[in-house]
This record gives sequence, structure tokens and C-alpha cells, in this order.
Amino acid sequence: MSNLRFKALEFVQARTPVTVTPPAGRVSEYYGTNTYGIENMKSTLPRDTYKKLMACIEKGEKMDAYLADTIAAAMKAWAISKGVTHYTHWFQPLTGTTAEKHDAFFEPTSDGRAIESFKGSALIQQEPDASSFPNGGIRATFEARGYTAWDPTSPAFVMDMGVGKTLCIPTIFVSYTGEALDYKAPLLKSIEAIDKAATAVMQEYFDSEVTKVYCTLGPEQEYFLVDRALFLARPDLVMCGRSLFGQVSARNQQLEDHYFGSIPPRVLNFMADAEFEMLKLGIPVKTRHNEVAPSQFEVAPLFEELNLAVDHNALLMDVMDKVAEKHGMKILFHEKPFAGVNGSGKHNNWSMATNNGRNLLGPSSKPKDNLIFLTFCVNVVKAVHDHADLMRAAIATVGNEHRLGANEAPPAIFSVFLGSTISSIFDELESNGKVKVDKGENMYMKLGISKIPSIILDNTDRNRTSPFAFTGNKFEFRAVGGSANNAHGMTVLNTIVADQLIKFKADVEKELKKEPKKELAIVNVLREYIKASKKVRFEGNGYSDEWVKEAEKRGLKNIKTAPEALDAFLEPKAVKMFVEHGVYNEREIHARHEIMLETYIKRIQIESRSMYDLAMNQIVPAALKYQSTLIENVKGQKEIGIDPKYSAETVDIIKSISEHVHAVIEKSEAMLEERKKANDIEDAKEKALAYCHKIKGAYFDVIRYHADKLELLVGDEYWPLPKYRELLFVK
Repeated sequence: MSNLRFKALEFVQARTPVTVTPPAGRVSEYYGTNTYGIENMKSTLPRDTYKKLMACIEKGEKMDAYLADTIAAAMKAWAISKGVTHYTHWFQPLTGTTAEKHDAFFEPTSDGRAIESFKGSALIQQEPDASSFPNGGIRATFEARGYTAWDPTSPAFVMDMGVGKTLCIPTIFVSYTGEALDYKAPLLKSIEAIDKAATAVMQEYFDSEVTKVYCTLGPEQEYFLVDRALFLARPDLVMCGRSLFGQVSARNQQLEDHYFGSIPPRVLNFMADAEFEMLKLGIPVKTRHNEVAPSQFEVAPLFEELNLAVDHNALLMDVMDKVAEKHGMKILFHEKPFAGVNGSGKHNNWSMATNNGRNLLGPSSKPKDNLIFLTFCVNVVKAVHDHADLMRAAIATVGNEHRLGANEAPPAIFSVFLGSTISSIFDELESNGKVKVDKGENMYMKLGISKIPSIILDNTDRNRTSPFAFTGNKFEFRAVGGSANNAHGMTVLNTIVADQLIKFKADVEKELKKEPKKELAIVNVLREYIKASKKVRFEGNGYSDEWVKEAEKRGLKNIKTAPEALDAFLEPKAVKMFVEHGVYNEREIHARHEIMLETYIKRIQIESRSMYDLAMNQIVPAALKYQSTLIENVKGQKEIGIDPKYSAETVDIIKSISEHVHAVIEKSEAMLEERKKANDIEDAKEKALAYCHKIKGAYFDVIRYHADKLELLVGDEYWPLPKYRELLFVK
């Protein structure tokens, strides 16, 4: 294997940047060309059909068979004109990746020829095997049937990479009995819930012309890039997506020279190529730059409607993976692929907007508009306060466990950062008490609402240590992991805010019986919410030990492991909320909890097996081989009469190698035995806790410590695995 490492390094050094040619001179000439979006629909569909389709998209009206057939015919013609031969339902099962099954357009005819065929029934529905995807016991192995169903709110697109072109149709994925088996179906339901709740508040108290409230999202995607040859020479990266061993290199990110630095030529070519493909798919990528850690980068699109943004992020990850392979690279989305340097997150910039263009989380120069802003901002904070455990559970994965609280990512303690300006407005609103406004007095001035400056976007600092931070006209959900599907966290956030807005409306109606002036009634309710949710607000350093102590005093939980965090989904209040809003039924909640625990177990199981394999089959043999060389050296010195004092240091190295090898073997064997015990546990929660504490917690770090010490002791030419300095710095 040591030969493989050096062959890989030779391969890397021989690489040259792949030539990349833009599809056209200007982005406007090719943006969205591989997407069957509004413009293509309008130009290819009969006017009446287009209107009916838009009613299905915007109002959720049912689609009949004739309409589906007409759309399918137009979509097929458009796709074939672009060289497409196959179509697929593109969905997002609970694996964390996307899934697709390709079918050809062609159908043989009775006269021995063939025609291209694509019926409305094939557009609307397909039937994959539901038991072969994670289902939490919803489908038994012998109960295979499940359905994918078209989501017309997300446009179909052409995947034009590799051999052949495929028409991809975004769909939901449900069981034969109707339970959701994917991320998209619950997300769509949560979008509907928050639309209904927020629209009711706007119509009742602020703007009767508002007929719809959209959630918007702009996800910032962090990732690492390593050369594919070096990646393939690291079985832990191949199997686990992260390095299980590796001595931190002398230079990593301490010089702070990588962040926003000059992008390496090979990487820049990859970025440009990936961007061309994403732009053709209508993904509005806007920003690219070096991140903090070496070989770490970020891509960020403009914000879009939430469902579309989630689909685009999943598609972005798929496209980037494929393009990276073309450039001889491997992209790593894992939350913590390398120890000692920053991990990767996916900052979800979330907001709400009305059909008439108002950002509900955007402060204004107009006091009346600021009451709208405060209403929704305070309710979001109150929702996060009341359901902090759910927000923590929404980002609970084994990958994120390695990252959270590591002075590079938000802590496991859930808090909200508002910034000094908004915090002061909250405090003033709280302290004003039940003010009485006389005729002619400026209510907004008296309540302090008019003091919110219109330049709020630029007048407050950001807090990178906060898991949920207000950033000018949106909230940034910073704790989401780099490899996560955005839909999961957004479904939780949408649902808790929808639930809170319904409570707010009920509370205002009660207050109106005591305080007939609508604005004062709203403010009185907001004031109580500010008081009730105050403990979740924190403006300081989330990395500090002081915050851990302070959070404990406030009664905020510090849940460090995923198995414990996931319990929040089964709390009666959480189950009741999800069921009432139609986001999940009770069976779906329990199934998802089971799936998340199973995924957690499987990932640690794979990491444990990979660690044992690498330790026993590569690291220990390499150490012993080098040790034998040193022993022969000492023997040789003795034979030719060299004073033993000159070989004393070599003998010390031999002893150190023996100590570390012994520890690696002993702990690896003990971990193996502990894994056998854990595998006998039937209860998923208990099994997950056993894998968390008795395997990962008890052995991973200690085995790694001794193995990494061996990396320092063993001669470089003997070491079989590409080192951090090579993975992170050799391009």
C-alpha cells in the first residue's frame, strides 16, 4: 500500500488543469437552458394548458389525465430536441442522497419499428421499490410497492453529463399506504402550513391583499477538494467520507492565508466548469471562494423559493461530485473530513416573503412596516425558544457530532443571535410596559419601534458562533451539516414557526378583548413573547466555557450526541404539533426517528470496521516493518563495535513503536469485542447509545492517538497512507 501512496503522488504531480470552455459568451445566453421552467412551459404548451398548470403550481389545484398527457407530450418534445433519450423520477429518499431509475422514451411498434412515447401517467407517477430504501418499518421486505409522484412546483431538468442525456422530473416518494419516505413530501406540507399561518396573520392585521407567504432560502455550501488519486489511496475517505487517522500537518490553517485567498488553477477550472453546468440547470450560483481550512471552499447561490432551493442544493451537490471526477478530484461534503482544521457546514439563510414582494423579516424606514418586521421576528425567536430541542434534533447526525462545538461551528447549545441593534429594540419594547397612547401621540415613537434604522443590513455584526443568527433581513441557520439534506431542518423550522404564528393570532384575539387598538394589542402580545423567550437570546461567544455555564443557569440544554438529541422528535408536544399541521403523521415520526438512529449506528459501524481494518492491515504492519529495519540497524552497529550509547535514541524509537503498536492492537481488539456486544442489542436507541459511547467515545480517539504517533515515528517511505500535508496541500 505504501507504493500506492507514492504512485498517487506521482499521478497528482503529472496532472494538468482540464480545459474548460463557457457554453456561451454571457450567462444570460445559457442560464436555465437545461430546465423546463416557466419560459419553456409558456412557449411549448397551449395557452389554456399553461394556465391550468400554473393554477396547479400556485394554488395546488388537481391535475386531470388530459392535462398531464398534454404537458408530457410538450415536455418530451422539448427534451428530445435537446438530445434526451431517457427520463427518470428524481427523488430524495432518506439516504441523504438523490435517487433515480432511468426509462427510455422509445417503445417498439407492432411493425418492428419504434416510437418515442411519454404519457401523462408516466410523468405523474412511477413505482420504485419502497422496501429497498430506509422506511423505519413502514414497508416490510416483502412489501415492495411505493410511488414517486411529480412535484410540478419544481421544474424538470435535463442532466447532461457523461454518456446520454436524461430528463429528470422532481418527485415526492411515498409508500403504498401513503406515508412519506422522503425529505420533499414533509417539506411541501410544512411550506403549506407556514403559508396558511403567516397569510392569516398578514390578512387579519396588516395587509388584506396578501394571499400567499413564501419561505425563501439561500444555502451556503462548504466542501473540501482533494485529488482523486490521493482519495483512492485512503480507504477511510472512500468508506467513511472522512479521515479516521492522520497526523495534523505542521502547517494547516494557522497562518490564516487560505481564506479568500487566490484560488488554485485546477480548483478554479473545476469551479468554473461546475458553475456552467449549474447555471444551465437554473441554479443561481453567485459566489465562490476559498474557505478557512486548506483545500476547503464554498459556493453560494442567490436565495430562491424554499422548495426549489432545497432541490437545487441537492442537485448542486450531485453536479459538483460529477464535475470533480472529470477534473481528477474528489469532493468531500462530510462535516469533518480532517482533524485539526475547520469542518464544513451548510448555512441556511431563511426568510419569509409575501406574494406582493414584502420581506417579512426585513426592517424598514417606515414604523408601520417595522411592526410587521417585529411581529414575525419575535415570533420566530419565540418558536425557536419553545422548540430549541427540535432545532437541535434537526441537525443531529454522526458527522455533525464531530463538528459542533469545535471552535469552528456553533455549539450544541441552541441559542439565537439578534445583534446589538435588534436586541436593543427587543429590550426597549419589553421594558416599556403597557403604555397608554393618547390621541395624537405617535404610538410607534412611544414604543421605540420607529428607532429601527433602515440600514440594518450593515449596522450590526455577525456571530459565527451562533447556531441561529439574524443577519439583516433573514435568519441564518448555521448549525446545519455540510452533507445534510436541507429539507429536514427547514421542515422543522417551518413547522415550529407556523405553530407559533397560529398561537400568536389566538393571543392577539384574546388581547383585543382588553385592548381594542389593534397595534397596541399586537405589541402587548409581542412584549410577553420577548420576556418569555429571553433566555434563548445570546450575543456573546458561543465557544467560551462561560457560555456553557451561563446556558446551564438559563436552563438551556447542551445535548452533545445525536441519539440523545433525536428524542425530541418523540416528545408528545412535538408529535402533536407535527400531526396537527399535517406535516407528519405519528407513524411517519416514529419511522423517521428509527431511520435516523439506524443511520447513526450504520455510519459508526462502518467507521469502526474501517478503523480496525486500517489499523491491523496497514498501520501496524508498516510500523513493524520499519521497526524491524531499526532493529537490524542497532544489531549491525553492535556487530561492528559501535558504542551502544550511539544507538540509544534508536532503541527508544523502537520501544515507542512497540508501545504504540501494542496500544493500537489492544484497543482495536477491544473495540471489535464491544461492537459484537452492541450488535446484539435490539432496541435502536440503546444500540445507538452503545455505538456512541462504548465504541466511538471509548475507542476512536485513543486508537487514533496512537496511530497518529506512529505516523510521526515511522519513516516516511514506509507509511502507507497519504498524509494530511499531501491531501490538503498537493493540488
